[in-house]
Amino acid sequence: MIRLSIPKTVMVEAKPNLRNAPQDSTMIRSVLRLLRSWAWLGPVGATLALVVAVALPWAPAAPLDVDRVVLEEQSQRIETIKKVHPAIVAVCMQGGQGVGSGVLIDPEGYALTNFHVVQPTGPLMQAGLADGVLYDAVVCGIDKVGDVALIKLLPKEKGKPFPYVKLGDSDKVRAGDWSLAMGNPFSLAMDFTPTVTFGIVSGVNRYQPPEGKGLLEYTDCIQIETSINPGNSGGPLFNMDGALIGINGRGSFEKRGRVNSGVGYAISINQIKNFLGHLYGGIDSDHATLGAAIGTANEDAPLAQMIVKQILDESDAYRRGLREGDQLLEFAGRRVNSTNEYKNILGIYPKEWRLPLTIRRGTTTREILVRLMGNQAQVIEKKDQPPEQPQPRPQPVPLPKGPRPSGEAAKMYEARKGFSNWYFNVVEQKKLLEKFKNHGDFSELCGTWTIEGQYEQPDRRGPMKIVLSEGAEGTKITMKLNIETSLEPLRQSDLRLQQEPIGSGGLMMAMYHYRRFLTLGAKGFEGLFAYGGYAPFYPFPIDGSEPKSLAALRVDCDLMITKHGSVECRWYFARTDGTLLGFETYVAKDADNLDDRDPCEVYFHDYKEVGGRKLPHTMNVRFGNKRYALLTVTSYNLEK
Repeated sequence: MIRLSIPKTVMVEAKPNLRNAPQDSTMIRSVLRLLRSWAWLGPVGATLALVVAVALPWAPAAPLDVDRVVLEEQSQRIETIKKVHPAIVAVCMQGGQGVGSGVLIDPEGYALTNFHVVQPTGPLMQAGLADGVLYDAVVCGIDKVGDVALIKLLPKEKGKPFPYVKLGDSDKVRAGDWSLAMGNPFSLAMDFTPTVTFGIVSGVNRYQPPEGKGLLEYTDCIQIETSINPGNSGGPLFNMDGALIGINGRGSFEKRGRVNSGVGYAISINQIKNFLGHLYGGIDSDHATLGAAIGTANEDAPLAQMIVKQILDESDAYRRGLREGDQLLEFAGRRVNSTNEYKNILGIYPKEWRLPLTIRRGTTTREILVRLMGNQAQVIEKKDQPPEQPQPRPQPVPLPKGPRPSGEAAKMYEARKGFSNWYFNVVEQKKLLEKFKNHGDFSELCGTWTIEGQYEQPDRRGPMKIVLSEGAEGTKITMKLNIETSLEPLRQSDLRLQQEPIGSGGLMMAMYHYRRFLTLGAKGFEGLFAYGGYAPFYPFPIDGSEPKSLAALRVDCDLMITKHGSVECRWYFARTDGTLLGFETYVAKDADNLDDRDPCEVYFHDYKEVGGRKLPHTMNVRFGNKRYALLTVTSYNLEK
């Protein structure tokens, strides 16, 4: 029996090398070859081979090369996070108790979050930024159905701008895109440093039904694998360029442990853009319904056909010609092939917007312009109901100390029915009217107005004269087109007279309100004078031709809504320069005769200067689905 004595020092020195050997695949292959080649010596040969292998001066393995694209993407991701990091908001109760997240979208301190985040805070709250500072904040506008809210942070130094992010285009988001979610889950960051998660977009155009009473309905939303948890609500979802593509709001959780299942939902930023004017204007906004039930014609058909199953007679869609059995092909320019698609498209628009529908009846396809109805049912308070039990609040989380909401924040909240914060509606009114000043000052021109020119109707044309004069009983309007008619708006309550001339829907009443708007402004509308957010407007061709596409006519406008007596008007201003493009006058919005509910629509063209003021010299007047007349003005005489 042969014994081989191996020096202890060799074995001790070999141990570190044996630990390192598996890290080098070349070393491992060499050791295995030695073991095989000396195997004829049995255990002795194997031991010798192992000692020789570990004693050799092995060269260190070369570091693995990392693909340059991977490094570039990592660098871009880090830079994007650094860029948007300062604009992430931790939304807190007064005193610093965390409830959710948000993101600043302009330098004035306006930030988007969820409605369900601000619901427990009330109108006044506080908000922390990554700079570690706790700011006072106030609710501006809310969208209860869409689960969105806009708040405003107050700067510590008056006039100092806030960091903010740019709005992206969520229609360009595709499944598989990378995304970043940021916020303050579980109030982990006591200095308001946001948590970042990174993942992919799992799906787009998703639908999540309301969570009760028609509220918190997620339509056309973005499904994400990017992890979000309680506290992330209201926080931003970014693409890899740092553009805001959504607001995180809902997730699927294991109910007992509140563990994220890997499915989250973000409200698309393009939906929020439709409501952004309402949110800035402090409006308690509502989503739209068509006033019709749409369903699949045949579940077994290879191609789905969406058919009108039922329709409300009082809906604008019915007055525009939509009927049971019509096939809905497109809604607002998007194809409709399923109930899911229909709900997704309908749910991203505010009530009373006008949008084009493409329908098919038999072999005929046509496009109609429909005004959408409201989604929320009117709440009727019932007496003798037991009061709701207060819900338990989460335990306070210790956060950096800061000043309590100041009197300045309280001054920026004003309650008013139909508005989440009337204070901000007044702010937007002033901004819009400041732009409207480019038309000139009409406040002194409260005397007689005489407008002369030509009128053109489908079956006749001739001279036109409109006189608005002041008397002891108020303004009197006389209008001569083919025949002469007159109206005293404050004395004549007869609906038929208020809608004169016949077929116009109330052109004389419309001109009375137009003059009142120019000369008196807010003072002339005791019922309502309010900013109405953003809305689309469709100036029809002045030559009377049918447009090839209604979508091509669309102009996005700022909207003002006024009410004087029983008459409501909606005024459309170009968002670019504040030019008044036209208005609608509702003489009988709730009339029993459904056709009387349509407004008199006046579209302004060909602005020219008159006495240092800009006035339209072409007015396209429409009622229902038809043009009533084209008015061409040759002279204005406006007396003081």
